[in-house]
Amino acid sequence: MTMQNHTIRPPEFKARKRKRIGRGDGSGNGSFSGKGMKGQNSRSGGGVRPGFEGGQLPLIKRMPSLRGFTNIFKTKYHIANLDTIGLAYPNGGEISPHSLVEIGVIKDERLPLKILGRGDITVNVKISAHKFTKSAKKKIETAGGTVQVIE
Repeated sequence: MTMQNHTIRPPEFKARKRKRIGRGDGSGNGSFSGKGMKGQNSRSGGGVRPGFEGGQLPLIKRMPSLRGFTNIFKTKYHIANLDTIGLAYPNGGEISPHSLVEIGVIKDERLPLKILGRGDITVNVKISAHKFTKSAKKKIETAGGTVQVIE
């Protein structure tokens, strides 16, 4: 069998030796240790901090004034409107996040469920969810249904 490019493996030992700087001029990395002659980056502890732009107002400081910010603690919800629930349950009954997942109104149960008040509901339903808008709660109770908040 002939040797081919895809069958070649590197040897078991490390291919390249570590660069030993500051060990004399004969090593090739003596005297200035590969850092050039003068300047900020040649000094001990030299260089600039991450994000420094030479005195120009850095991007990290410019962005909040231009674009606002993202609240990382914001709670995300799955939402369901009353008109969607009314179509999915024309005869009423008990509604929970699990039952809404089964019929495909919401995707999964990982996020908490919030019921919104768009549309009308005319059937008697018992809905359990994590949050309700005021209008949704009012419409459900006027139709004879009950609301249960999941903690």
